[in-house]
Amino acid sequence: MGIFGQKSKIKTAPQTIRVEKVVVSQQQNKAGSANGNGNSRPRPTSHPNGSNKFASSSSLSLKPPSSNGNGNIRRTAKSASPYPSSSDEWRGGASARLDRKRKAVSSTPRDSPAFGDSSDDDGEDGDPFSNHNKRMRRSASVDVNRKLRHKKAFGDEERDPRVIHAADIASVATSCPPILGAPADEVAVELQYPSRCKPERYELVWKKDKIDAVKDILTVVRHVADTYLTETEAKPFIDHHTSFRRQMERAISEKYRDMAAFKTALNSYNESLRALIASGSVARNLDKIHHLPSDLVAFILDQVYDRTVAPKVELLSKYEMGSDNVYGELLHPFITKILEQTNMTSDKVFIDLGSGVGNVVLQAALEIGCRSYGCESMENPCNLAEAQEKEFRSRCLLWGVSPGRVHLERGDIRTNKKILEVLKEADAILVNNKAFTSVLNDALINMFLDLKAGCKIISLKSFVHDNKTAINDVANSILDVQRYRYHENWVSWAASEGEYYISTKK
Repeated sequence: MGIFGQKSKIKTAPQTIRVEKVVVSQQQNKAGSANGNGNSRPRPTSHPNGSNKFASSSSLSLKPPSSNGNGNIRRTAKSASPYPSSSDEWRGGASARLDRKRKAVSSTPRDSPAFGDSSDDDGEDGDPFSNHNKRMRRSASVDVNRKLRHKKAFGDEERDPRVIHAADIASVATSCPPILGAPADEVAVELQYPSRCKPERYELVWKKDKIDAVKDILTVVRHVADTYLTETEAKPFIDHHTSFRRQMERAISEKYRDMAAFKTALNSYNESLRALIASGSVARNLDKIHHLPSDLVAFILDQVYDRTVAPKVELLSKYEMGSDNVYGELLHPFITKILEQTNMTSDKVFIDLGSGVGNVVLQAALEIGCRSYGCESMENPCNLAEAQEKEFRSRCLLWGVSPGRVHLERGDIRTNKKILEVLKEADAILVNNKAFTSVLNDALINMFLDLKAGCKIISLKSFVHDNKTAINDVANSILDVQRYRYHENWVSWAASEGEYYISTKK
């Protein structure tokens, strides 16, 4: 049909099909990554002592392939560079990933910095900027009532967000060698974020299992351009040929290896962004949007985790096997899917029963803007959750965004007064109950009697089963249950797919 519903008068030529015979080699190289994720990070062992035990505390972690854009620094396979190629070595499988007691951070573990083989004629496949014009993806139903701009982030005076700086974690002082063989006194740099806050301090160093400063900086630049700037404003930041990001990419490539050029491009980025902040452009742009892209949400949460939980991740392996207190995490894409399925909006209430270090609670608050509650009984996860919450508040201010209110509670989910009170308001409840004892699962069913109609309960094990028991009769009478499958690498304790359930209170 032509435009305006009229039948087109133009007839196309008949197609001719050309057939070519191609000889295909029987030995093909297979992709070496089971996950494809460019952003791994230290995670606790889910089954110490060799036991493949499921988890009982919910949280989050990685993105699916290219979820946060943190894997953009690339290199060729046969490079002569002294820096080996980037390899997502931890992703060989669930046991390889989880049996290691990692003190790493969300930067992909590898044996060298991820310096690219940048050239002026990069092909599209190796071009980290080829998709820069694919602007922030919006959800199908935008929550127009959500206000993203942080009220304190764009005042007249510069604020100190009091974050844990990257340089506090990865620096010459923490035995990280400078990149490109630079002198130790030349590695300090600052990175401006999209707010009227003081910049974050970095040192251009690299060490396995530490924050990858170069990757972090380049990813921040991309997210700022994609989410906070208009197309025109973003061009100097991520244009393929002449942008600040492209200049930084080239400067640290094997071809140039120019620390001074990298720092010059970074300073130009900082100055340009500060000018846009001062003009009010960044704040105005934020006022026009109501949703953060999921890869930016994941990146901010990874930054928080890297600076608080990662340095002490070994504490999470200390728990009693066979009890309700087995630690494991639900990862970023899984939680994003759950939040979509439960139709969460900024005026609703989310609760995580068994919240671990608070990852899911923070993700719901940032991604949705809702009130988000969590309750955890184990001391070490509780301590790390409090550290995360503090850094989360500071880092949201640094990024200029306002999350929903976060409430983290210590204690038994069955007796905590605040949790029992707020359960009556809940719109969605997450229970990672795969390893819960039958006694605890039965107690939860009784707690669900007080839920309002329509409340969604997400669980790893169904509360309604085939057993003929009184408590199962109660669950069957108050819950409508639907079964779903989660994807590979969506949980910390296994690389395979699995089942989860969404129960709706009748």
